Amino acid sequence: MISCKSISKSYIKGQNVVTPLENLNLEVARGEFLALMGPSGSGKTTLLNLISGIDTPTTGVLEIDGEDIAKFSRKQLTHWRARKVGYIFQLYHLIPVLTAFENVELPLLIGSLSRSERRKKAEAALQLVGLTDRSHHTPNELSGGQEQRVAIARALVADPALLVADEPTGDLDRESANRILELLQALSREHGKTIVMVTHDARAAAAADRTLHLEKGKLLENNPYPVTA
Repeated sequence: MISCKSISKSYIKGQNVVTPLENLNLEVARGEFLALMGPSGSGKTTLLNLISGIDTPTTGVLEIDGEDIAKFSRKQLTHWRARKVGYIFQLYHLIPVLTAFENVELPLLIGSLSRSERRKKAEAALQLVGLTDRSHHTPNELSGGQEQRVAIARALVADPALLVADEPTGDLDRESANRILELLQALSREHGKTIVMVTHDARAAAAADRTLHLEKGKLLENNPYPVTA
């Protein structure tokens, strides 16, 4: 599903050239749930942004589902993301004045679907995350775990093949975090979604099929951090 071949990313910061990723190689199988760990500044978010098409590599080949997105224009990337990628944020990024249903439906408004088709897709996504009974509640009427499930439903509503998650459990209590991780596992194992998750939590990483550690832009197999109570 994901093939990174010698990708590097550099940018100018003041008078310096910063290279958070250099000659990185990574293969992720279709339907795999991958966790990325590492200290701040190790390149985790940079890699997540490249995989999701938010940013483009400076050099190298980046193929997602057989398409070399490193060659895409900004316009092509925008359309590609809408079709292929669902992004799950730590802080949900829900619109406070909209209901859960309206937040989930929002990504579909830019397409050509009819109102009834949008409704069916939004209802199906909310049902998948177990929030049908909360669909008409606004974010301030939901718990943190419920807000994150709405955010996951929003990421799923267009049925993308790839889900990227940036610290999806970082703002949640342990019980809510466990429910989110169980949901991500089910999305991978039962629905075939490929998931790449950035996390600082070794217990969250343990829910994934595989964990990689990023250290100064280099990938290391396995998780070097012990799981603590």
